[in-house]
Amino acid sequence: MSSTLLEVTRASHEEIERLERVIVKDLQTEPATNKDRLYQSHRVRNVIERIIDTTHRLVDIYEDKDGARKDEIAALGGQTATGSNMYSAFYDRLKEIREYHRRNLGARVVDTSDEYEQLLKHEQPITFSGEEGHGRYLDLHVLHGEYINLKFGEPIEYTAYLEVFSKPQLIPRKQKSTRQYMEYLEKLLEYLVYFFQRTQPLQDIEKIFSKLVGEFEEQWTNGKFEGWGNDYQENGSAPMDHTVIDLDYYNTVEELKEVGPDKLKEALAALGLKSGGTIQQRAERLFLTKHTPLENLDKNHFAKGTQGSRQNGGIALPQVNRDAKDVAFMEAKLRKLCDLMEETIVLTKENVEKKQAQTYGEREAEREEEEEQAELESDDEDQQIYNPLKLPMGWDGKPIPYWLYKLHGLGQEFKCEICGNHSYWGRRAYERHFKEWRHQHGMRCLGIPNTKNFNEITSIEEAKQLWERIQEKQGVNKWRPDLEEEYEDQEGNIYNKKTYTDLQRQGLI
Repeated sequence: MSSTLLEVTRASHEEIERLERVIVKDLQTEPATNKDRLYQSHRVRNVIERIIDTTHRLVDIYEDKDGARKDEIAALGGQTATGSNMYSAFYDRLKEIREYHRRNLGARVVDTSDEYEQLLKHEQPITFSGEEGHGRYLDLHVLHGEYINLKFGEPIEYTAYLEVFSKPQLIPRKQKSTRQYMEYLEKLLEYLVYFFQRTQPLQDIEKIFSKLVGEFEEQWTNGKFEGWGNDYQENGSAPMDHTVIDLDYYNTVEELKEVGPDKLKEALAALGLKSGGTIQQRAERLFLTKHTPLENLDKNHFAKGTQGSRQNGGIALPQVNRDAKDVAFMEAKLRKLCDLMEETIVLTKENVEKKQAQTYGEREAEREEEEEQAELESDDEDQQIYNPLKLPMGWDGKPIPYWLYKLHGLGQEFKCEICGNHSYWGRRAYERHFKEWRHQHGMRCLGIPNTKNFNEITSIEEAKQLWERIQEKQGVNKWRPDLEEEYEDQEGNIYNKKTYTDLQRQGLI
């Protein structure tokens, strides 16, 4: 007996309800660690995708493009294609069912509840690099290596790259029209989307980008998109300042030829004009655009495929303009992703700065400590700790005694301006922090050595004043020949070197 469409419809609705119950049951369990929460989100995402696939099958059935569902419903009411009444249709169907069970005597009902329960235990493997730390940090080392070797990039360190990669508006407008920039932007966007899908699987990235289209189109049309300005107008014509060469500085074709054939070719390509020929022909073709609008030029001057049809009194948008709009929209996606992952970017910066101030042994000790902490969290996931005073946790994972909290002064807050106004609780933690990476990094940024002289100093202004006094004191003990080296004239008068030299130059000695 083949499955009817109505039975398939009923089974699909039942499957959707079962999957929804699986999601509710999974979300009712509070994960113990961030890693468990990430696995839970991926499980829910997989179930949602299965619901979406089932729903698409139901939509196809209800649309009934081939009329099979309509015929089946009609057959239930006795309206058959042969014209028989409903009783004969009923007995024909009953005969078919009996015949099926006679052929399949060993058939039994399959309980699918176990299959749905397995969905709660399934853990999909999520791959992260060692630098990403299970989704806590970004790993942009490969893209940083490409950035510093490209024409629009700068030879900056990785920490500085983390500050600028999310700000494409800082890159000069000329460099954005190159193929290198587009490929770099595609790779950067691809990585960020992949990282976002791995760390936040319940977010619909396609829906986020679709909402971004309207806002981008409005900014682009009005010439207010940051980093591009009024480079492109609504009718697609490029203004004169979009060209690589400013024609206002050139009065003749001969002067324009001095720019060189490569620059001329780049400027012509930016306007959608033919870029071939000798340097004389290129200069003449480009010089025409100084006094003649693009829409009034002869179509023979345009490259193949760019002259297009005339719209609103002008030419159709050249391919380079369309590429520029695509690049700008990619930049809009990049900014949106960076806004959504702002916290992750900040944590990445802090992690890189911390690693730069640590030795290899300190990094290994920190990694082992994180692994032990994760094991403790997983072991105590079902325990509810009563801590109304919000006391710090001890080595056993329980709040420390209140008398110990008062003894060490853990309720006393110390702030350090050099550490970025970071708070330290208790005198012991405050004294220890002067040797830790955060304070050392702050002193290094001020250009001051972190010696014992600067202990107990947390103000930036006080640290600078003390460093100036130390430098002045060190300068007093130095040998200064101009002031301390002695000279004697013919009459036996004693002068220092500076005074003696000045008098000798004046002819007084």
